[in-house]
Amino acid sequence: MQRKRLPRTIYLYMSTENPTNSPLFQKVADVIERIRPSIQLDGGDIELVSVNKKGVVSIRFLGACIGCPSLDMTLQSGIEATLKDLVQEVTYVKAIE
Repeated sequence: MQRKRLPRTIYLYMSTENPTNSPLFQKVADVIERIRPSIQLDGGDIELVSVNKKGVVSIRFLGACIGCPSLDMTLQSGIEATLKDLVQEVTYVKAIE
């Protein structure tokens, strides 16, 4: 059975604290785009919600990720580790609903 592919779109939210045109936001968005295909292979997806000035990244899980028992491991060992490795300014990654 072949899984349905989700569209390759990052949803960007604008706020005064987190302009989507900031260099930090753009760096994080670029890394998220590199991570997304592996998450989409399992029927899930993520969206970048915000990146604040302290380097805290907020993401939202979608699709099969919702309720997945491996979600915490994916967040901490996969997404957060990759973002911290590739974007020095990232201090923490949190999932929001």
